[in-house]
Amino acid sequence: MTGLMLLLNNVDAFAARMQTTTRAGRSLDLMYYIWSTDNAGWLLIDALVTAADRGVRIRLLLDDVNVQGFDRTFLALTQHPLIEVRLFNPTRNRGHALRRMGEMLLGVARFNRRMHGKMWIADGRLAIIGGRNIGDTYFSAANDIRSSVDADVMLVGPKVAEVSDVFDSYWNLGLSLPIASLWPALLANPRTFRSRLTRHIRSAASCAFVVKTQIGRPPDSFLTDHLYWTDKVQLLADPPDKAYNLHTAPWMDTAIASILESAESDVQLITPYFVPGAAGITGLTALMTRGVKVSLITNALSATDSIAVYGAYRHFRSPMLAAGADIFEFSKPALVGRRRDVVHSKVFMIDGRQGIVGSLNFDLRSAYINTELGLLFEGPPLLAELRAMYDTLSSPEQAYQVTQTGQSLHWSVARVGQTTVMAVEPESGWSKRAVSWMVGHLPIQKYL
Repeated sequence: MTGLMLLLNNVDAFAARMQTTTRAGRSLDLMYYIWSTDNAGWLLIDALVTAADRGVRIRLLLDDVNVQGFDRTFLALTQHPLIEVRLFNPTRNRGHALRRMGEMLLGVARFNRRMHGKMWIADGRLAIIGGRNIGDTYFSAANDIRSSVDADVMLVGPKVAEVSDVFDSYWNLGLSLPIASLWPALLANPRTFRSRLTRHIRSAASCAFVVKTQIGRPPDSFLTDHLYWTDKVQLLADPPDKAYNLHTAPWMDTAIASILESAESDVQLITPYFVPGAAGITGLTALMTRGVKVSLITNALSATDSIAVYGAYRHFRSPMLAAGADIFEFSKPALVGRRRDVVHSKVFMIDGRQGIVGSLNFDLRSAYINTELGLLFEGPPLLAELRAMYDTLSSPEQAYQVTQTGQSLHWSVARVGQTTVMAVEPESGWSKRAVSWMVGHLPIQKYL
């Protein structure tokens, strides 16, 4: 049996990682696409250093695409005798933007392949996988930036060994190189690093967030709270050599397609980026043709963090609606002084019986280029939580519903001072709509 707990609240997700780090006694194995050096990022770095100081061995594997510019932080981290940092598919040119750009352009096919999966493993006994990277936006750690609506799942039990095996396979891949080997001439001053670390974690914003994470959360709450136990759990993972464009094992998109094809009544999708391509739209249309209800939540143009992806998504709205799908575009009204929140969750629900939480977007980049991770599970309480999340995100207060009459699209809007039905993307200026339209006509769907 595997014990599962969903982490749908951003602050809970941070607290769970902090508690497992504080209580780890032997090892921490972490894999992330993004690790930002902001409030949340520094607080967790401090927790890692504290754990290593008491004898915990730490392995941190980061995708290189977002590390450049923060090398000194992670170089200093890896100088701890019990911490090793490796970068996935890195450039050899460090610290020089033009050389790095030239190297990436000359090897664009290889450098386009990124490690997008996320995992946090403590003592080989507890794991957290899902959609969250490490940064303020994913944990609602700063009041002046928008939050990402996201989903993780925490698990204990025998499946954690499988998660650890996946981590090891990526850690030992030839594309995962020690950061120290990429910049051997640069050594960070440990005293300076500790001083900088102390300054960041003692900032007013960091202290306020720490207090926020402790309210109503006892120190071991995520290690002692009730878990849902089930043997209906399957780890979904791309083989690491997908980064070489090799098919030595089935890719995750094959498993996802098979799971969706088994749907009998309904499929509900939450994905920040929806670019299914010809094969994806054919599969979803086939489901609806045989009576399966398909519903989708993705980001509206007014909320998206990628206008390019929204431009590509535009092409798939009409065929989805024509086949009978429900489409909701998330655009929760923004708080004063902040940008709108954005959906970053990657959640699939099948027949209200099976759920998938992971890093895989419903787009061509996740299917064919990036490496991804996810967990397939069953359990009525867990699916009830995911359905409640879906209902909240698709409510009129937080989303526009997109409908179609003939060839014309319409957006239903529940906003004070706004037209209730609009024929263009609501709350988006003409320039943003024009850019999305132009980008959507470029032959780049595979890379979005």
